[in-house]
This record gives sequence, structure tokens and C-alpha cells, in this order.
Amino acid sequence: MNRIAKYGTTALVAGASEGIGGAFATYLAQHGFNLVLIARRQEPLDTLARDLIEKFSVRVESIPCDLSHPESDQYLMEQLSEKTIDIFIYNAGLSYIGAFEKNTMEHHREIIATNVVTPISLVQYFGSRMVEQKRGAVIVLGSLAGLQGAGYLTAYAATKAFTIVLGESLWYEWKEKGVDVIVCIAGATSSPNFLKTNPGKTGWIKPKIQSPDEVVAECFKHLGKRPRIITGRANRIASFIMHRILPRKLAIKIMGDTTRKMYRL
Repeated sequence: MNRIAKYGTTALVAGASEGIGGAFATYLAQHGFNLVLIARRQEPLDTLARDLIEKFSVRVESIPCDLSHPESDQYLMEQLSEKTIDIFIYNAGLSYIGAFEKNTMEHHREIIATNVVTPISLVQYFGSRMVEQKRGAVIVLGSLAGLQGAGYLTAYAATKAFTIVLGESLWYEWKEKGVDVIVCIAGATSSPNFLKTNPGKTGWIKPKIQSPDEVVAECFKHLGKRPRIITGRANRIASFIMHRILPRKLAIKIMGDTTRKMYRL
């Protein structure tokens, strides 16, 4: 039996053109879901849409949209006002790797818009409809960086902490209203965006880099069962040590030292 068919027939994936977002779209198409795909770049979005239509005979709508734009949420609400969304996935994320003071305030605002303002607006819009229907699912992407202070990933880590608490809170609020919510907390993933950062060797924390498909399969396995999942056994072990055994101060230091070494800062 298709376990996720209980949610409906149509899913929206924001940040869908490649990597984890593309894997979410492919997984859902394999399970017969029609899709709305959102990403900043038109060409890879259209390429993915054509591929999914050809392989799985599902309906796919592509909407190019820069989710850092202050009016992107209103634009998407208008575009999709007549469409029922049964599964909403917010995978889009924007980051900056480096010293906090060296980034521009304009880019900090773009990070906050992409990772906080746009997702909370869209989660409220589509999630409220699901609550009315008493059926649906919301998946938001967290990060290991959001579980404690993360030097050189400061704005990104702070916004991902917001995402984690948002998802966990809504899991509690909506679990008795027919809407399943889960925070998918991924570590290093072999997505194009991660590989473009050219990461080097890390310190003692060396979790296996997961594929986007592995992250997605694990997320759906736990959807409806728990408020969050840290994907990857090695990531869960590292997180247990960092947050259950080590002092907070040391966990923050290890995270910052690891990032500094990985990106040769």
C-alpha cells in the first residue's frame, strides 16, 4: 500500500530543481503525486519537470520564483490560490560561509527571507488549508548547524534553529488535526550546492555524506511518527555525543572548529 497516498494527490516542493529538492520531487512522482515545483532557476526546473512527466506520467507545474524576494510568498499564494496542496515541502535554503561581519546586511536579509519569512508564510497558508481539510503533511528542512551555535555559519545556523522549532511546534499543534509535520534535519549531503562549496577534510566528526535519495527516503519513513528526524546513523551518533554528552560550550567550539577547517577559513 502507498502509505503517503492518504495525504492526497498533489505535492508542492519549494527549492526543487536539484539535490534534496529534486529527490523529494522524484520520490513523490514515483508514488503517483502530481507536483508543483518551485525554484529560482527556470531551466533546471523545466528539465526536472519534463523528466518526471516522461518517467511517471504525472502532472507537473513549474513556477520559477526567487524565494528571497520580499513578495515571493504573496506571488505564490496568488498563483496557487485555486490549487489544493496535500503535501508541502520547504527545502529552499540560503547560506553564507565565512566571518559574520564580512557578509553584507543585504545578504543577511536575503538569508532571513529565504529561510524564515517565506517559509513561515507559506507553511501558514498551505498548512491552514490542510487543517481545514483535516488531512495533509508539511515537511521543512532543518540542518545540524541549527542544533547549536555554528561559527562561520552564523546567520544560516540561526535561521535553521528557527525552522527546527517551528516544525516541532506545529507537529504538536496539528498532530490531532490530521496534518503530519516533520523537520528533516540533514547533515552533509552530496547535493550540487554542497559540492560547490568545495568542502575539505573535517576534524573528528566525520559523518558519511548522504545522497539526496537517502535523506528523502528516511524522512518519509518517519513522517507521521515523530516531530523530527536527523537523517543518517552517523549524524545521529554525532548529534547524540554533541548534545547529550558534551557541554554546550564544547559542542559550539567543535562545530565552529570543524567549519573553519572544512572551508579553510
